[in-house]
Amino acid sequence: MAFDLLLKNGNCFLPSGLTKKDIAVKNGKIIKIEDSLDDDSAKTIDLNGKLVLPGVIDSQVHFREPGLIHKEDLGTGGRAAVKGGVCTFFEMPNTHPATTTVDAVKEKLDLAAEKSPANFGFFIGASGKNLEELKKAHDLPGCCGIKIFLGSSTGDLLLYESEKLKEIFKNTTLTIACHSENEEMLKERISVRDEAKSVHAHREWRSVDVCLSSTKRLIELAKECNRKVHVLHVTTKEEMEFLALNKEHCTVEVTPQHLTLFAPDAYDKLGTYAQMNPPIREKNHRDALWEGVLNGVVDVIGSDHAPHTREEKDRPYPASPSGMPGVQTILPLMLNYVNEGKISLERVVELLCVNPAKLYQLSSKGSIELEKDADFSVVDMEGEFVIEDNDQETRSGWTPFHGMKIKGKPMMTIVGGNIAMENNTVLDALGKAIEREVRK
Repeated sequence: MAFDLLLKNGNCFLPSGLTKKDIAVKNGKIIKIEDSLDDDSAKTIDLNGKLVLPGVIDSQVHFREPGLIHKEDLGTGGRAAVKGGVCTFFEMPNTHPATTTVDAVKEKLDLAAEKSPANFGFFIGASGKNLEELKKAHDLPGCCGIKIFLGSSTGDLLLYESEKLKEIFKNTTLTIACHSENEEMLKERISVRDEAKSVHAHREWRSVDVCLSSTKRLIELAKECNRKVHVLHVTTKEEMEFLALNKEHCTVEVTPQHLTLFAPDAYDKLGTYAQMNPPIREKNHRDALWEGVLNGVVDVIGSDHAPHTREEKDRPYPASPSGMPGVQTILPLMLNYVNEGKISLERVVELLCVNPAKLYQLSSKGSIELEKDADFSVVDMEGEFVIEDNDQETRSGWTPFHGMKIKGKPMMTIVGGNIAMENNTVLDALGKAIEREVRK
């Protein structure tokens, strides 16, 4: 057989735009893209005009393994990814124990290779005491970047001392992704949380100033060190305006949660299930995030998939943990926004495919081109469905978007030329570790 897989009659999103093509795959790579290809393949699929996107990359997930696998593991998280049309995920280091050594990253890579149907990469966490490990991760296959928590969140990773941050900025080459909240202000304002009568206080404790002051300091340090940083899950109008003036020093992420949910409505309806860090904010902030998405300030959309069990989320605030699932819904939500006319398909592909691949030096991913990895997210833009708790693959078994009607449905997830999901069913397939171009 000339091909391992032949995709016929797909409406393919190529760098030149949407066009009907046949795509041939061999050994996990795209080897032909033509108007019509002969059926000389081990497996042929007629897509009947379905939309073929480059494999979606979710560049921020928390799959909880090791140490917290009652919430999620690399297998259940990987299944949730491919069920939602995501081909590749990057997993965060705030596990138990935290992923702060090269050996710990390697352990995760081995675990994922045994159980994840999606491709995978792992962040190494900065602790303030592990600079040598961060430097050693420079050329580690499967390591996507360095994660820094400037404010405390789930787990015990935390680093906000300026000198330690500058040491990392000046002496490492990996992409640096930052959770930006001001830890000193959070401590000063802890009474707002501790005296809270409801979860509505969460956004007051983790206020706009808590985020803005941290992000301003982060960018000043980046300027001083001549280093670019990736600012994760931006939530405020003020930060978006500030970051727009400092794009030479940063890239910017927002989440579908912050583009969709808003206060006080989300807290009224979802209670502690709406609790995440940084928090869901009012409509004016949501509108500003959308403006940043549409005018190019935002580079990436990541899900910040951070599951907890119902039992944990049902605890009264502030005993309830922060975080919500999202990897299975990130693509459907954005396709629905395309159908609503809120955003173009081209911009969604930039945010979920092209830009994550560029930011994390994945030259073999992010677009449908010859010799690139055969990762495809096949979707039906006319497909309608309702997001349901009982359809979620995450071990936590719930979604903040339960009951939401969606138009734009992932139909097939192809990972390295293997079908990982078809018609809402996850199949037996295994992903691979990312291969990153090493920065000099």
